[in-house]
This record gives sequence, C-alpha cells and structure tokens, in this order.
Amino acid sequence: MTFLDRLLRRPPKLHVAHDSRQGGHDRRPVVVLVHGLASSSVTFENVIPLLEPDFRCIAIDLLGFGASPIDADSTYTLGRHAEALHRTLRTLSLRDTVTIVGHSLGSLIAARYAAIHPDEVSHVVMVSPPVYVRPNAVGDPATRTRMGLYFAAYEFLRANKEFTTRAARALAAIAPIKNVLEVSERNWTPFVLSLENAVESQTTIADLASVERDVDVVYGTLDPFIAPEGIKILEKLRGVTVARVNGIDHLIRPRLAEEVARIVREHEQ
Repeated sequence: MTFLDRLLRRPPKLHVAHDSRQGGHDRRPVVVLVHGLASSSVTFENVIPLLEPDFRCIAIDLLGFGASPIDADSTYTLGRHAEALHRTLRTLSLRDTVTIVGHSLGSLIAARYAAIHPDEVSHVVMVSPPVYVRPNAVGDPATRTRMGLYFAAYEFLRANKEFTTRAARALAAIAPIKNVLEVSERNWTPFVLSLENAVESQTTIADLASVERDVDVVYGTLDPFIAPEGIKILEKLRGVTVARVNGIDHLIRPRLAEEVARIVREHEQ
C-alpha cells in the first residue's frame, strides 16, 4: 500500500488472479468472480472453464487473502472489501456493466457492491451466502437459538487461534480444490476482522433490499453455513430468485459450478 493510499485512506488494489480478456476488442460479457473468507480465486476452478467460451472471466483475490495485499489499516468491513474491489475493477477499464458472482463472504461483498455501485452491475449471483441476522432481532425463540449458534461458533473461532488454524489446515488437506482454504499467521488478522466485521456484522439484507438488479441465490442443501432463516428472508425480497442443489456442501463442486454457469448464461440470453 502506497503512502498516498494511506494518506487518502484508499484501499489497495487487489490481485487479479485470472482475466480471460481476448485482446483489446473483447466484447464478451464480463463475469467478476469473488471468493469467500479464508480462500482465494481457486474457489472458481470448476466455474471458469464452463463460462470462458462466452464470457470474459475475471477472478479477484480479496483484500488480505490469496495474493492480494494485507491492509494493516483496514477494518475489513463489507464496505471496505467492496471499495477495494471497485478500485481494482476501475483499473481494468471495463466498458459495460458486469455480472458479479460471489461465493460465501464474496456473495455478501457482491450484494454490497451492487448496492453502492448500481450502475456498474447488471446481475448478482450469490453462491452459498451466509446470511444471518442478530439473535436479538429475532422474535421466535427457536429461530433465535439457532441463529445464536452461528455467532457463538464464529466467536469461538476468532478467540481460539491455535484451534482455528489447525482445523483449517486439516480441512484444506482433504478439500477437493487445492489451496481453497488458508487460515494462518499470515492472514489471521484479515480473517478475524472479516469474520467479525463483514460476516457477523453484515448489511446484506438491507443491501439487497436496495438493489434493483436481478439477484440469484444458489446453495447446496448440505451447506452447514446456510441459515434457513436467512434464506427465507431473501426469498421474500423483490428480484431475488433462490435455487438449491441437492447433496452439495459449501464448496463449489462440479454440480454446483454447473448450476452457477446455467444461471449466468440464462440471464445473459
């Protein structure tokens, strides 16, 4: 991060991990791919090959993750992540509106981006979105208890660094996508702050309520990070369509990738 960036409190530019631009006159529709917490652009390794024949695919590493810089001054809110993404996309001189496909935390960032930069987005695809509301805002006792479990689990992860990093290494070792998960000394601060300030303190429902573009939500029925109560709220919002893929967990495995590609293609037609 440059001195001027720090002086102006601008977010740093992010790492563009993949851009399938074909020369200076590539007129294919643009799909921007935004990964989730503690991951990187490899999240979309099953999606990109399905879209690239007809779309310019741009995969970004989020602030603090993958090969993107770690911003020591950032609080890693949804707004800060969205502004870092915005600054990065501006450097690519995109001429038309884009489809943003976000996975997990990336889906919340996509919703925030569409809310604050509506003229730049034509379509939002939220994959495996962890949409939560604070337990004290929930009236039904059973629902309040279930929602509280998510926040308690995330608080435990933030408070127990050794456990969390060890568990992340174990999960990464058996994940079907190589290097899809990293929680380490290097990115611990971005992980903790993004979890607390972007996932637990999210603005997603309000963001989507203000978005006037089509929003597609797709998730696996075995995803442990999906709160059914959050999905029910999304289903009631104007312009939001929800699809489920049976037998799929949180990762974008081939069958979920195929559904994401179908959604993007059908909207473009």
